[in-house]
Amino acid sequence: MGRVIAVANQKGGVGKTTTAINLASSFAACEVNTLLVDCDPQSNATSGLGLVKDPERLNTYHLLVGAASAEEAVQATALEQLWLIPANKNLIGANLELVEADRREFRLRDALAPLFARYEFIVLDCPPALDLLTLNALVAADAVLIPMQAEYFALEGISELLDTIERIRGSFNPDLGIEGVVLTMFDERTNLAQQVTAELKRFFGEKLCATTIPRNIRLAEAPSHGKPALLYDPRSKGAESYIRLAKEIIAHREAVAVEGDLDRPTSSSDGVATEEVVTAEVAPLEIESPVESEPSHSADEQAAVVAAEAEVEASQQHGENVEEIPAAAEMDKSA
Repeated sequence: MGRVIAVANQKGGVGKTTTAINLASSFAACEVNTLLVDCDPQSNATSGLGLVKDPERLNTYHLLVGAASAEEAVQATALEQLWLIPANKNLIGANLELVEADRREFRLRDALAPLFARYEFIVLDCPPALDLLTLNALVAADAVLIPMQAEYFALEGISELLDTIERIRGSFNPDLGIEGVVLTMFDERTNLAQQVTAELKRFFGEKLCATTIPRNIRLAEAPSHGKPALLYDPRSKGAESYIRLAKEIIAHREAVAVEGDLDRPTSSSDGVATEEVVTAEVAPLEIESPVESEPSHSADEQAAVVAAEAEVEASQQHGENVEEIPAAAEMDKSA
């Protein structure tokens, strides 16, 4: 089953759509089937991948109101392994139309369910608000990727987002996790950036992505050409950073899968096999030891003494014990 990642932060201007477009494109460049779902009425992810804004085209709005299936709304892109479900400005009407609808929070998850097995990653580009559209995306997601700038206001906003995630876990999606926090428009030369990074590292630990996204003019130019950065300028720092971020997320997912296999209890048959191997390796060393070869003569002498004592005892006992003497004599003869 594919992993659904919602790119979310209620604060605007932190690079959510840029991250959604370029992360999904980087997954596809890593030869992973990926679907990008535009959940923002501004539909910047749609135009950023080269699709003109067309109100007649099936889009996320039709999925939420039940007017079309996800399979019908999927569009191909310039990348072979990247597909898109576009958005349109009419999507904003879903916030009002779904207020009294049944299962209004689960509409997107129910619509995308038939596609979970088809794509390894499904990336959801959320609007910059904690509205019903974002709620649908978070309920449909397995994890949240939080892009943020290394600034003070970003720290304030992320606490509100974490509170929202915690409430969604308690009410709608108990398995919702945090995929990571990625710093965007990052300038490592400033003291503020270093301080915010240290604070995030202390709070999030390993959830803070090792990859940071620098300020890069190519990232800003690419949407105007309807291309992700890796198609517009694959050698730009922005494109390379998103490729590293995609590989980091893929590697983390594989590591979690491997840890799950290692945590499997070892069967008793495995333990027996291990003991046999160890015994087979140690036994030849004991046989070849010169110290162990000498006691073989002393063992023969000891056997002869035991046999002689047995004969003496047997001669003093009654006839019913005579049967034991031949066994002792045979031991002495074999010695």
